[in-house]
Amino acid sequence: MKILLVGEYSRLHNSLKEALITLGHDVVIIATGDNFKKYDVDYSLYPSFFCDFWFIRKIKNLIYLIAKTDLESLEKGIRFYFFLSKLKDYDVVQLINSNAIETYPVFSRFLLKKLFRQNKKTFLLVCGEETPIVEYLLKNEMRYSILSPLFTNQKLKEKYGYTLKYIQKNYQKTFDFIKTKTTAIITSDLDYKIPMEEMGYNIQFIPNPINIDKIVSTPLTISNKIIIFLGINESSSIKKGVLFFEKALEIIQEKYPDKIEVITTKSIPYNQYIKLYNKAHILLDQVYGYDQGYNALEAMSKGKVVFTGAETEFMEHYNLNERVCINALPDVNSIVKELSFLIENPDEIIAIGKRARIFIEQEHNYIKIAERYLNTWKKY
Repeated sequence: MKILLVGEYSRLHNSLKEALITLGHDVVIIATGDNFKKYDVDYSLYPSFFCDFWFIRKIKNLIYLIAKTDLESLEKGIRFYFFLSKLKDYDVVQLINSNAIETYPVFSRFLLKKLFRQNKKTFLLVCGEETPIVEYLLKNEMRYSILSPLFTNQKLKEKYGYTLKYIQKNYQKTFDFIKTKTTAIITSDLDYKIPMEEMGYNIQFIPNPINIDKIVSTPLTISNKIIIFLGINESSSIKKGVLFFEKALEIIQEKYPDKIEVITTKSIPYNQYIKLYNKAHILLDQVYGYDQGYNALEAMSKGKVVFTGAETEFMEHYNLNERVCINALPDVNSIVKELSFLIENPDEIIAIGKRARIFIEQEHNYIKIAERYLNTWKKY
């Protein structure tokens, strides 16, 4: 099959591509590379003209302040337009979300119409913020969600610009347009499966693919200090509950000054990020999830102990009796308690790390996951 994957925010599409190529398929990714993360792509939509030259960047920022015109988004759309002649005759086109091109919604619809017309089946992958997801979360019916900080403090609204744009009329219109053109909608974890089903959507659930051949698991050893890693993406730190981790780490550092080492990074490229967290025993990911996102799964694949979403819904869905990661709650005392237990019981770090790797091999093996995608694409 010829497969076109549009958009990349987490390495999900890259891992899926690696598996599909192994299975003998022709796969191309077109995306921006997600700004500072710089994920691999085949056709790049990265807006280099308005991002890489400091003088032009200053002009771009000035135009945005005066006219509220985002020239970066415009450049992404223009780049996609010039790639259209190469994006023909694919058996499957999969969008990573309704804003996969990352341009203005009206321009996006124009480009997608052309894309859909010159290819066969189209699928929408919901693996992050999306129109129905945000609509459901705004009902505030879940125990907690990425919108919990906003419900507590409305002054944070401007920090949620990326999230709330999905309920603007233009973005809703784009989602509705894509919905009418897609063969099926796929979700990647329970944080999206639950809201989509609550909103009445019939979705196909396929867990995130993790390249267990590329990601090597080195058995954890603790000879000296326990290393705790916190990688902060400044644009999403509020939604991930980073503040809870930071406060918990302050307490833990005072409580165990000779037993731990803390590594903190802020918005660094993916390859640098990986090198720094490789030496860690414990990784702090997010507190507002019910299931694990891609970052957590990659760390679990390396046998790390990850503080992330692992709620009752997750344990029941995968029929787990033992912890494969730590369910991080939006509660400083809870995080301190869990960290303290692990620091005082290092054997448990080793045990959870081993179970984490086994879980990834069983439930997120990229080859098996790719086969599930292929079955879904062929079925519809």
